[in-house]
Amino acid sequence: MKTFSRNGLTRRATLGATVSLAAALLATSALPTLAQDAKTVKLGYAPWSDAEFVTKLAAKVIEDKLGQKVELLQTDVAPLFQGVSRGDLDAILMAWLPVTHADYYGKVKDRVETLGTIYDGARQGWVVPAYVPESEIASFEDLKKPEVQEKLAGKVQGTEPGAGLTRMSEQALKDYGLDDYTLQISSEAGMLSAVDRAYRNEKWFVATAWSPHWMFGKYKLRYIDDPKKAIGGSEHVDILSRKDFKSDNPVAAEFLSRMKIPIEDLEAGMSDAQATSYDQAVAKYIEDHPDQIKTWVGDES
Repeated sequence: MKTFSRNGLTRRATLGATVSLAAALLATSALPTLAQDAKTVKLGYAPWSDAEFVTKLAAKVIEDKLGQKVELLQTDVAPLFQGVSRGDLDAILMAWLPVTHADYYGKVKDRVETLGTIYDGARQGWVVPAYVPESEIASFEDLKKPEVQEKLAGKVQGTEPGAGLTRMSEQALKDYGLDDYTLQISSEAGMLSAVDRAYRNEKWFVATAWSPHWMFGKYKLRYIDDPKKAIGGSEHVDILSRKDFKSDNPVAAEFLSRMKIPIEDLEAGMSDAQATSYDQAVAKYIEDHPDQIKTWVGDES
């Protein structure tokens, strides 16, 4: 299982140099002001498996097919939106809209451009294992049952404190009157560890989750109904770039605008990354989808 750093501001450069960031930047959640270089594309991503896969896939194609260097920055969601709006990053490939990242997007929408939608049909919500009878838990409302609350120990396993899903889950507890429940804020890795332990022991649990995610291939899970739409419905994931990126680097910008992944292909790639590594899974994806890659880079011959 992959473990991501939530509190470190880590810069990774593929084929390029690594830029050291002062520790003080972490405390202010700020990104450094970097000189823009059209030959180096700076991409940011949050510590989520889907975001890491698509970002590293884009980086590999940009380097191998377009001949440009790529620098990758992994950090929390808020600094990523701030960074692309300030021009410290060229693009992020993980803006969940219209609900999850609405607050972040609303603050920067006049200072960024949308290059396109990388995949549709994304979803967030709460899940339970399939071995929990639907007659016992079918919706958020069922969590109020005393016997259900007892089996769940009054806990909802959550993810990062800065995630939109965390904010919406906190509101869902209020909307459904689940006052006796506690949202266990952790990280993606922490949530997955808790789910794995409970699942192996066939214990009841409810956890925050999102699709696409490799966890749905490893575990038999189902979303529970959210009649009040506290966490929203289907979403699309967009690629946002800094202003002037299209004019500064039209080749890379046009590539990103054509990059679209069927959600089932993405989940398969994420599953491969868990079994091997992100680098190996990305290489396999490129090898298995030559026509798709040609379309992305504009090589239709």
